[in-house]
Amino acid sequence: MDEQKIRRDLNMGTNLRRLRLEAKISQEKLCAELQRRGVDIGRSTYEKYEAGELNIRASVIVELKKFYNCAYDEFFAGLE
Repeated sequence: MDEQKIRRDLNMGTNLRRLRLEAKISQEKLCAELQRRGVDIGRSTYEKYEAGELNIRASVIVELKKFYNCAYDEFFAGLE
């Protein structure tokens, strides 16, 4: 069970990284944009999201969806 949970989290991180790289934006600039939108997040925290070391908050996903102008499915690709 724990192994499955870790794999899921790593996939979420992979999706977060892919979306950010496709948008050609650094972690620093992305976090600055999220902060501008009212989401208080530092680069070290976001780095942990991408590494699968920390579960991302729903409020962050909501703002990322707006920023990337993508479907929620993009965040969960490969998690089935």
